[in-house]
This record gives sequence, structure tokens and C-alpha cells, in this order.
Amino acid sequence: MTGEERERLKLKNQLCFPLYAAARRVTAYYTPYLKPLGLTYTQYLVFLVLWEEDGVTVGELCRRLRLDNGTVTPLLKKLEARGLIRRVRSAEDERVVTVYLEDKGREMQEQAREIPAGVGCCLNMPKEDMEELYRLLYKVIGDGCDAPEEE
Repeated sequence: MTGEERERLKLKNQLCFPLYAAARRVTAYYTPYLKPLGLTYTQYLVFLVLWEEDGVTVGELCRRLRLDNGTVTPLLKKLEARGLIRRVRSAEDERVVTVYLEDKGREMQEQAREIPAGVGCCLNMPKEDMEELYRLLYKVIGDGCDAPEEE
């Protein structure tokens, strides 16, 4: 192995590591805000989609959250058991399940309204840097590579 190859294999030279570590840190910033709501970070993401557009299919939720069905379905079952959402199977195609907010889930939006600002303060970055980071991250998760998306 050449010196250059060894250098490329150092943790500090891996793009994946700062992305992973930053994602973990930012996700942790949400915990004190989500704990009183009884939500995990991933459940919060589901609510963000449903608050934006109620009545979304499970397939669309998976696509928008970039998660697989095996991750989303158990999460939805837990939210449904708490009376926050309801899942409705299509009469035309039983494979299609649409997710709707229940009143309790809709009311959580008011409780969650301060979360983005609170987490934003934790980041301690100028607004311009956050906007640039946001743009670059969406570039990374976009169609910039032929790597397969999770199904």
C-alpha cells in the first residue's frame, strides 16, 4: 500500500465521518425539545411531512424521508397506537396505505413550533453558513452520483 493510499484511509480524511458526526450532534440537539412530546427524531420527521401535507402514502413518506418501509412501518404503528395518526388502506389497492393526522397529532404542531429556532441557536453558526451547509447537504443527497438510493 502506498503512502497516499494509507493517507486516504485515515479517519480524518473520510468525508463520511464529519457528515456522520455532525448528523449525530444535530440530531442530539433535538432531544430536549422532542422528549416532552414523547417523540423520537425520526417520528418528528414523519410529523414534519404530515404537518406540511396530511394524507400521505407510506411510500411517499419513505421517499421524502429517504427511509425504507421496514423502518417507517413500525414507527407509524407506534404513533397510531398513541392516537396521533391513523393509517388507511386503499380500497382500490390494498398495498397502498395512506397516513392521516389525528387531532392529537395535529395539535402537536403548535407544541413543536419553537423547535427549529431552538435547534438553530444550538448550531452557533452565522445564517449564511447554515444556508450554505443546507445547500451543500442537499447537493450530497440529491442526484449527484449513481449510488443506489435505499428502498
